[in-house]
Amino acid sequence: MPHADSLILTLVGGFVLAFVFGMIAHRLKLSPLVGYLVAGVAVGPFTPGWVADTELAPQLAEIGVILLMFGVGLHFSPRDLMKVRRVAVPGALFQIASATVLGWLLGRFALGMGDLEAVLMGFALSVASTVVLLRALEERKQLKSDVGRIAVGWLIVEDLVIVLALVMVPLLVVPAGQVLDAAALGSDLVWTLGKVIAFVGLMLVVGGRVLPWLLVRIAHTRSRELFTLGVLSIALGIAWVAYAIFGASFALGAFVAGLVLNGTPLGHNAAERALPLRDAFAVLFFVSVGMLFDPTVLLEKPLAVLAVLGIVILGKTLAALAITTAFKLDRATSLTVAASLAQIGEFSFILAALSMYLGAMSRETHDLILAAALLSITLNPLVFALIDRMGGRPKTPVPVSAGEGIRAAAEGPPPP
Repeated sequence: MPHADSLILTLVGGFVLAFVFGMIAHRLKLSPLVGYLVAGVAVGPFTPGWVADTELAPQLAEIGVILLMFGVGLHFSPRDLMKVRRVAVPGALFQIASATVLGWLLGRFALGMGDLEAVLMGFALSVASTVVLLRALEERKQLKSDVGRIAVGWLIVEDLVIVLALVMVPLLVVPAGQVLDAAALGSDLVWTLGKVIAFVGLMLVVGGRVLPWLLVRIAHTRSRELFTLGVLSIALGIAWVAYAIFGASFALGAFVAGLVLNGTPLGHNAAERALPLRDAFAVLFFVSVGMLFDPTVLLEKPLAVLAVLGIVILGKTLAALAITTAFKLDRATSLTVAASLAQIGEFSFILAALSMYLGAMSRETHDLILAAALLSITLNPLVFALIDRMGGRPKTPVPVSAGEGIRAAAEGPPPP
């Protein structure tokens, strides 16, 4: 019997091609994200062959964004951030400002953009990918080290800034033909921020009591399926409440939901249950982003692509080195943090897509950002290889023989 198969074909095409190209990228020692993006390009409207449903894919990608932000909230640790706040907070803000200014200069005076579009491009280039950074640190066995905590704390600050930006950008974009009304803008900002603060406060006070109680009751059923379904319902349901009732974004609602669950006794279990779903829909998110990318920009505007890529790799790296050197971090730590952040990813895609949807960014600028993301993720292992040659490789501890270790443990610490 004939039936609509657009959803099935989109899921099958997206997952299968993402797996194939992801495996190829992995064999080439590249991030699997490169493969997912290439899979999206392959099924997109700008390349020959079968084209996935371009209306359905973004909706699936929106679920990926919700679960990505839910995962960010679940893994957000204010305690870890406070330990490295003296470096991570000013470092992240300085790097964001530096990349934004460089993007504005490039867009305004070299590429002929308006001020708002140039600023949005620079801002999108300033935010690193959580997935790429964590993967790189895990491969180097530095995730739990001091340099790993600084880099992750740095990225947490960037994530918080981009979450606020996703709330503010729709208010700052003025439709074509209209004049910016400062009074109306101020009123809208106050009203929107008031609703966001009310939502966050409600979640922290009421949700902080209700959601842990609810998770405990679900856990008492001893049903793995119900617990997984409960976690997914919390993430999607609160994201909808934030969007439909408080006028915030799905992403902000999911982030706050994850943040509330993070401090609960079952928060770790919730993160484990959400991980497979988050990974699956995150793949569709990257495939959907790849579908929006027109690869002809690499041939038509190679100098513009190189300039934007230079901001991501050179501009952000130099900014990170400047701030870490100012805080007198050692050479290896400074170089590793700088290399970790010399790429852009999922939040850059989200901001660029939102800007294009609002009419504040052209498709050409959107394609430049996607090209820079694709190339920076691909080149990130080479950046790490370069900084290792410059002294960024972590020092390996001197091995201690078994006899010396036992003797040291028996004798205890040396006297002061």
